[in-house]
Amino acid sequence: MTAFVLVSEICTGGWIWRETAARLRESGAEVHPATLTGMGDRRHLARPDTDLETHIEDVVQLVDHAEAPDLVLVGHGYGIHPVLGAAERRPGRVARIVYLDAGMPEDGAPAVRLVPDQAIRDRLAEQPAGDSRPVPPPASDAWQRWGSIADVPEDALARLTRLAVPQPVRTLTQPLRLSGTAAGLPTTGILCTANGSSITMVEAQVRLGDPRFRALVDPEVGFLELGTGHWPMLSAPAELAGVLLRAAAGEGHRLTAAAPERPAYLGRFLMDVPGRPRERTGRVDLHLPDAERPCPAVVFVHGGPVSEHVQPTPRNWPAFVGYARYAAHLGAVGAVVDHRLHGIGDYGRAAEDVAAAVDLVRADPRVDADRVALWFFSGGALLSAEWLAAPPPWLRCVAATYPLFSPPPGWGLADDRFRPAAGVRTAGRLPVVLTRVGLEKAEFTATVEEFLAAAGDCGARVEVIDVPDAHHGFETIDHTGQARSAVERAMRSVLGHLGS
Repeated sequence: MTAFVLVSEICTGGWIWRETAARLRESGAEVHPATLTGMGDRRHLARPDTDLETHIEDVVQLVDHAEAPDLVLVGHGYGIHPVLGAAERRPGRVARIVYLDAGMPEDGAPAVRLVPDQAIRDRLAEQPAGDSRPVPPPASDAWQRWGSIADVPEDALARLTRLAVPQPVRTLTQPLRLSGTAAGLPTTGILCTANGSSITMVEAQVRLGDPRFRALVDPEVGFLELGTGHWPMLSAPAELAGVLLRAAAGEGHRLTAAAPERPAYLGRFLMDVPGRPRERTGRVDLHLPDAERPCPAVVFVHGGPVSEHVQPTPRNWPAFVGYARYAAHLGAVGAVVDHRLHGIGDYGRAAEDVAAAVDLVRADPRVDADRVALWFFSGGALLSAEWLAAPPPWLRCVAATYPLFSPPPGWGLADDRFRPAAGVRTAGRLPVVLTRVGLEKAEFTATVEEFLAAAGDCGARVEVIDVPDAHHGFETIDHTGQARSAVERAMRSVLGHLGS
């Protein structure tokens, strides 16, 4: 008989699984919805020392007292942390681990690192050691900061708000310790596509060559998708039950190929550009033109998130080196910044890195500080929002290539700081050069359309360069005349706005 232990997101309890658990039991499954210490109707048991180890022991006790010999442990969001801890202690009782719209915790990392709500991450980063104040649940209008509430009925959202309880702070700040004893257990990832995750995005991460994702290319690892938001037990309880039963049966998409020895992003740049002198200062590489007077500058901002484990880092990727050399060849300083956008919680830090890089570039005596352009790529385009919203007089142009212009719901970036569609409404006459590819990911295409609609509403100056037969990252993939023409046109347009 299939048996499930269901462990939910922070501030909730076993009650949240009610409808899904009922469906599972109707199928003949044994079901154990977990209400962890201090949560749900066990709120009164919370103590200042309630921590992640407490919650791991709660799950261990459910495993030990379940009648079935083999269990499927399901971790939703935060719940994957106590699930993994319990699986390490009872690997012989676990038939499968299910990551339900959950991140991939690392050994030694606290759960707060994967909490999507930026406000919680900021608060806990500033909270003094030893401060045991719990993390309050969100207000009724703030649940989207924790993940998409797509398809959640109003009465279910009201119940979620009413029954949510404060989360003991040490459950989020105590590091998760993983020895590897459960590493070989079969696993399934259930991805909620309305929350911004998908099998396509997982495959893209594997192709980046991040060593953390190599384990996903394994016959024992499967993936299933649910077309709903982060709370499927509220928005699609029957569908969730069906997907959980499929996961328990070992169904799911398998990743068939690991990252190639030479990932596509390390391929040759699509143009032969003469080498230029390169100088490195901190996180910034300057590619310098032949000039005796100060020149305009283009600052290139890579996308991401890109794991800190990926080598070489983006400023050494052929595409960015190629763009910077091309700018220098045409008479501008090409600057590439290695910002620290390593995870979805790093956008604030990446924004600071970009601002510092711009200051460094403008302070260089070889740069005309009054003629600077910023050029953003992919997920780095979210960092353009603040520059668009209040462009300084020296910023002559913003460019974006295959951009992500709105964060997925599950990233927790709910305010306008990282929403270029909001920023462009006050960009005034600042020129924007947008390169979009025809073979783009659907989730990226939708954000570009949102941006263009906002730009049209306010009369923003947006030049669109279309590359119909090109892919995301086309500069090292699609060596076609059409692609080369698009890069040439975009570069000359940007430099034209710089008066170069």
